[in-house]
Amino acid sequence: MNVLLIGSGGREHALAWKLVQSPKLDKLWCAPGNAGIAEIAETVSLDPGNHQAVTGFCRENDIGFVVVGPEAPLVAGLADDLEAAGIGVFGPSAAAAQLEGSKGFTKDLCAEFNIPTAAYRRFTQAAEAKAYLEKAGLPAVIKADGLAAGKGVVIAETREAAEAAIDDCFDGTFGEAGHEVVIEAFLVGEEASLFALCDGQTAMLLGTAQDHKRVGDGDTGPNTGGMGAYSPAPCMTQEMIDRTMSEIIVPTLAGMHHRGHPFKGILYAGLMLTADGPQLIEYNVRFGDPECQVLMPRLKSDLLELMMAASQGSLLEHDAQWSDEYALSVVLASKGYPGAYEKNTPIRDVEKAEEQGALVFHAGTGRKDGQLVATGGRVLNVTAIAPNVAEAQAKAYAAADEIDWGNGFCRRDIGWRAIGK
Repeated sequence: MNVLLIGSGGREHALAWKLVQSPKLDKLWCAPGNAGIAEIAETVSLDPGNHQAVTGFCRENDIGFVVVGPEAPLVAGLADDLEAAGIGVFGPSAAAAQLEGSKGFTKDLCAEFNIPTAAYRRFTQAAEAKAYLEKAGLPAVIKADGLAAGKGVVIAETREAAEAAIDDCFDGTFGEAGHEVVIEAFLVGEEASLFALCDGQTAMLLGTAQDHKRVGDGDTGPNTGGMGAYSPAPCMTQEMIDRTMSEIIVPTLAGMHHRGHPFKGILYAGLMLTADGPQLIEYNVRFGDPECQVLMPRLKSDLLELMMAASQGSLLEHDAQWSDEYALSVVLASKGYPGAYEKNTPIRDVEKAEEQGALVFHAGTGRKDGQLVATGGRVLNVTAIAPNVAEAQAKAYAAADEIDWGNGFCRRDIGWRAIGK
């Protein structure tokens, strides 16, 4: 079978790396891909926003299955148009993708189906939102309702910060994403992520992970897309996993089915592990980045087979096998990220990191005059596998230090929560 993978980040490189291991795969295409993906798949310049062009490309190249990596094409209905064209696809419909595309939609679903989450209110007017702050108390979490490229969420500890966040949303800082605002109560606990593969009715556990959002060591500095991750997350005990599946994932699937929007694809639950148990912070309807880069190396089963089963509603006939070892990934980013940074800076000796036994997943990379260069903020993901988190950490950093990139930096404490326990 020929497969098309949509996306260009480290998540997509990890997915491509796993997909090419499938005996069911004949040829893998990736649009647009990156320099690392180009080594294992054929990359093509294709706008995922042009659904007609995507379906036309699939027909011309006898592509039987499409894997959609990022969230924006899913929210825009790419999966719907592919299915209408008779092309298999991994990813939810636009209606089901509202679980990520609208925070208010998800909060209302939680309220209707008794899914544990923070108390909230939705607002379409700044004045009403600010008035609500009197009752809500501080700190409060201010969220733009729609997709905001990982931004649009502020934990406000003062009234001034909360009102400024509300103004940012309604003043257009986040575009259409800020046409509505959700204000939530602040949850206290430890954050973790759980991933479930879904076929509309059945959910299969697909691992746990912990991300490191802040740019600096000790979780300092501004939030980023993620500076590293590890899997599994030790705080996600079997009891926590069981409770998350039974109290959050299963009711979500049932609720979406009840609403006539069955969810097929990957359901990524961002959780807060509170004194009362796991509570849902938010849903994503695609693999996390960099969480995908630590999940794929641990997965023993055929990813393409599992994705096709989710698409076809036959997950009950399959099982996912996992390595017992830990995977840890360190993100190498351009100096200045998450702010402004220089592009097209040269990168050398990636192969030396791989010789250390690490996997190097490319994110923001390209080729210029035959030289590997950095084209983005988050550029490389150095992933290592070992029997425990401490060994995986040491192995990942030893490999990362082999890479010659003068304009790169990384956090030096990825995995600190797990190692400190």
